[in-house]
Amino acid sequence: MGYIGTMFEVLVYVYEHYGQLAACPEPPMLERRLNAQGFDAQEIQDALVWLDGLQFATLGARELAAQADDVAFDAHEAQADSMRVFTPLEQEHLGAQCLGFLRFLESAKVIDARLREVIIERAMAASGDPLGLDDLKVIVLMVHWSEGREPEALVLDELCDVGTGRVGH
Repeated sequence: MGYIGTMFEVLVYVYEHYGQLAACPEPPMLERRLNAQGFDAQEIQDALVWLDGLQFATLGARELAAQADDVAFDAHEAQADSMRVFTPLEQEHLGAQCLGFLRFLESAKVIDARLREVIIERAMAASGDPLGLDDLKVIVLMVHWSEGREPEALVLDELCDVGTGRVGH
């Protein structure tokens, strides 16, 4: 399965060419560079809006996490026992495959509850109904990238694998 929208191709290009979100040039300069690479103006605009939302979501999630650290109880313990209930709209937009993948990432401790929420928020901001698993993987990469983190090698391999050409052993 390919990307639903070419906005994801722009995001992959940005991911591959900039070490982290803070290393990206300002939107007008980034737009010119992406234009020079031959991306469509609408694809670029969609990606820039999405990246702006990513920056806002990541910053907001960090601020909420910092506030939770000020509270008298251990926020991590409370989150470990909590269960995320997806709204019908989220279930429809993400689909069973993406929801299962998110659960896998959480159970493997690749993402915590805070990153899961950023991923869900950014997934809901993307087009496609339901969102494709390949697109969700790009979103997970972009969220890690915006945090200045690189997933472990095995996880990175899974995120970059589009599932084609696999041979069962």
